[in-house]
Amino acid sequence: MRYLSIALTSLLASHLAIAQNVAPPVSTPKPGQILVSGTVPDEASKQSALSKLQELYGADRVVDQISVGSVVLPANWNNYVQKLISPSLKLVSRGQLTIDGNTVSIKGEVANEAQRQQIASEIAGNLNPTYTVKNGLRVSASEQNILDQALANRTIEFDTGQTTITASGKQILDEMSAALLKLKDKKVEVIGHTDSQGLRASNLSLSKARADAVKEYLAQKGVNPDSIATSGQGPDRPIVTNDTAEGRSRNRRIEFRVAQ
Repeated sequence: MRYLSIALTSLLASHLAIAQNVAPPVSTPKPGQILVSGTVPDEASKQSALSKLQELYGADRVVDQISVGSVVLPANWNNYVQKLISPSLKLVSRGQLTIDGNTVSIKGEVANEAQRQQIASEIAGNLNPTYTVKNGLRVSASEQNILDQALANRTIEFDTGQTTITASGKQILDEMSAALLKLKDKKVEVIGHTDSQGLRASNLSLSKARADAVKEYLAQKGVNPDSIATSGQGPDRPIVTNDTAEGRSRNRRIEFRVAQ
């Protein structure tokens, strides 16, 4: 019997399928939903995967289509699932992560080459040497590059603990608005991030409010607001450690991602 396979695909957000032979999902996920489907051998395995996904994406976004049946899993499978359902998966769009026996394959789109290598390296580091990792990730299309080059790794700053954009932040957004206008109403997600200080719930709320403030400012510059979706990830997706002041500063950021 083939081992259980896990597939993760992403629309505007993500879809995770747990299924033997990677069967297609029962239904198509809506934007923002995490659809989980397939067969596991017992209720404990099902709850283990669901709990990890709900912790990562939020319980309200996870749609459970997992069934319990007669399948065989590799040794320590649940432990590996816990490690592989990590924040790095949020960086992948239009993608698929598959665990088939001792072979792990990941494909999809990421923002840059550094992310492509980082994600594959993290996956390999979470597995034992008997596993093979196939990296099929690719860097996103040119529209994403336009936004990345306009932002140029700069941080859009806000008044401390507020949603008020600073003068330097507005100057960057003036350049971003020009880049967005080049995309001709291509759907773009504005994503707010914070450092890890303070309560997670408060940081999630603040990051979403700041993303909304950016959208409002861009609309004043002529960008079609219907082309912009906003979300807040709070402290959940740091790019560097939060142990230093410099690291926390870099993690407090606004991200622009072309929707696929």
